[in-house]
Amino acid sequence: MKRSPGPSMLAGRDGMEPAAGAVEGCPPVVPRSEWGARPPRLSESMQVPAALVVIHHTALSPGHTHPACCAQLRDIQQLHMDECGWNDIGYNFLIGQDGTVYEGRGWGVEGAHTRMFNNAALGIALMGCFTDLAPSQEALSSARRLLCCGVSLGYLLPAFTLKGHRDLGSTQCPGDMLHSSIQQWESYRP
Repeated sequence: MKRSPGPSMLAGRDGMEPAAGAVEGCPPVVPRSEWGARPPRLSESMQVPAALVVIHHTALSPGHTHPACCAQLRDIQQLHMDECGWNDIGYNFLIGQDGTVYEGRGWGVEGAHTRMFNNAALGIALMGCFTDLAPSQEALSSARRLLCCGVSLGYLLPAFTLKGHRDLGSTQCPGDMLHSSIQQWESYRP
């Protein structure tokens, strides 16, 4: 299937303005083309509006700069496609510690982030390992804005449920510190 179209939004960095499809209140999103994504092998639509959002961490060094995040995204995509055999990078969106949001598979596209929930859940990964380190306020703020945006655009139900990856499987993801943070969010359900 073809990739579901979503609003085209470019990061407002380095003098770039949001694209015409940008929605007020939504964080700017760095498109796949800007971080050097490979084309997906296959792209399937997921159920929308989604009732579930799963928060992850990448369990790698935190992405603090745009060039470092872009390089890490390419590495993650290579791992997911070449070693895991997935069709693309597993997450719908990834967020650097400076708060920059990067398009993974994007809105309305089935991910490969949470076994048995990929068709019905949006997967968002914060870049870094948050076992002992807390995520930045910028990253957390961007994640919350992205969730509000998903509701505004009709990709998430207004009463969606938020969970950490560990709430749905045997994993330490998204790390103790990030999991503790998201447990304070109104949409979180254990």
